[in-house]
Amino acid sequence: MLGSHPVSAATSHPEAGTSTRRQALLTGAAVIAGASLLEAGRAEAAALSSATAVTQFVEVDGRKLAYRSVGQGKPLVLFHRFRGVLGLWDPAFIDALAAEGFQVITFDYSGIGLSTGKPSYNPATMVKDAKDLIDALGLKDVAIGGWSIGGIVAQIYLAMFGAGVSHVVLLATTPPGKLVKAGEQLFYDAAAVPGIGLDNFTTIFFEPTDEASRAASKRSFDRIMSQKVARSPDVPADWAIAQIGNTPRNPVFPVEEVLHVLKTTNVPILHIGADHDIVFPIENWYALNGQLPTTRLITYPKTGHGPQHQFPEEAAKHIAGFIRSTRKG
Repeated sequence: MLGSHPVSAATSHPEAGTSTRRQALLTGAAVIAGASLLEAGRAEAAALSSATAVTQFVEVDGRKLAYRSVGQGKPLVLFHRFRGVLGLWDPAFIDALAAEGFQVITFDYSGIGLSTGKPSYNPATMVKDAKDLIDALGLKDVAIGGWSIGGIVAQIYLAMFGAGVSHVVLLATTPPGKLVKAGEQLFYDAAAVPGIGLDNFTTIFFEPTDEASRAASKRSFDRIMSQKVARSPDVPADWAIAQIGNTPRNPVFPVEEVLHVLKTTNVPILHIGADHDIVFPIENWYALNGQLPTTRLITYPKTGHGPQHQFPEEAAKHIAGFIRSTRKG
């Protein structure tokens, strides 16, 4: 989510550091656009619910990307959070989106979970994963969504491939640029703990001081852990925290070109956030009031970094209403 160095759209090659950020962004776009698809496969008939979803694969550019597809209708491709893998989205949220008439596609980034290749939390690499998967599945005029670091990836994707995007849904993420409020050390301490436990789940994604939020956390945790479809292998905590650093950074996402896109795009954007997000405080979006002409902000009360897990049906209805009632200008 946050890096030991500020997150950039640049690749990890040493020479990228001498280029301007705009050159790096354009270079990344060229690399992705020119990537050869070694095997393009369309999704099999989508499962009607998370309970019957199967893990499928596409082989692209020398690695296999694992994905699942639930529901039928307009494709909505979701980019996962830090340490997120297939099976860690709340099934109530995924199924509620499917019930609203979406084909909901989730996936593992390269080298993470069941996907092969070299693992990385460099957003440029993660954007390539998303683009390769979307192209391999033959999806057009797609809606994309991103949670946490996945929301950073979605914003970069919009900047690079906005012509093929109908809508962007951001979940508890950060805007580019200098922040008015940084994240809390509590997140980094909790995110470094190996495994998946209810206490850390509540600390990061919910509001531990609120009884109703704690109860919602338990329900969400139980739904996730009781799924019969096995989740992908967990992301090792020590490797993951080494990628992002162990203290808050400001800015997190210093890419002025992407901020410019948010200020000038004709693609509708929805951000769903929380009033106490210890990772990416919602205050940073409200600080941009009046500057983002297509962005809608929804803030859920007494919750944390996983608002769509505390309010899965409500979040799905907000997303469905947004996509149905808006279009590119």
